[in-house]
Amino acid sequence: MLLSVIFLAILVEIKTGGTGIGALLGIIAAGVFFGSSYVKGLVSLYQIAIFIVGIIFIIIEILTPTIGLLAGLGVVAILYSLILAMGGDIDAMLMMAISFVIAIIIFALIIKKLPTSKLWRKIILTKTSSSEEGYVSSVDYSRYLHKEGIVLTELRPSGSVKIDDDVLDVVSEGSYISKGEKIRVVKIEGMRIIVRKI
Repeated sequence: MLLSVIFLAILVEIKTGGTGIGALLGIIAAGVFFGSSYVKGLVSLYQIAIFIVGIIFIIIEILTPTIGLLAGLGVVAILYSLILAMGGDIDAMLMMAISFVIAIIIFALIIKKLPTSKLWRKIILTKTSSSEEGYVSSVDYSRYLHKEGIVLTELRPSGSVKIDDDVLDVVSEGSYISKGEKIRVVKIEGMRIIVRKI
């Protein structure tokens, strides 16, 4: 059961994008697994040390990404320590395989059922801020496209212009434009208004 929780924690951590929820669950399950087995004399400090080294390798891989070698070694060390803790024979491997299958089934049920549950709807924000309801992430400058205006400050290449009595920050297409010159808006790129000298 604890092995299934450890595997489930790994799957949850992958799915939640490293939020730490799965890692915390896995560490608690591993602590109970090794702690209870150590008290009963079923595991040695050597097996616990291998497990901890595996965790350290994975943490180093997360903090200083390499080609994945340390993460691979970490996973191998963790699996090896778990197999040793369960006897190190074919029965241990069979238990690991069964635990992994159980974890996958539970994880699949969580993924399928959780988003439609009442608990999930209470925890997660489901409303969206749409532009129809008046929510906008940025100002829409498309209304200024192809309009003409006057340069208020020198554009080298950025500066201010006046279009339809509005003062706007703009960028020229690359050339210097003197104060007082006439310009036309030729392109809108998000928050950037690009102008050209007439």
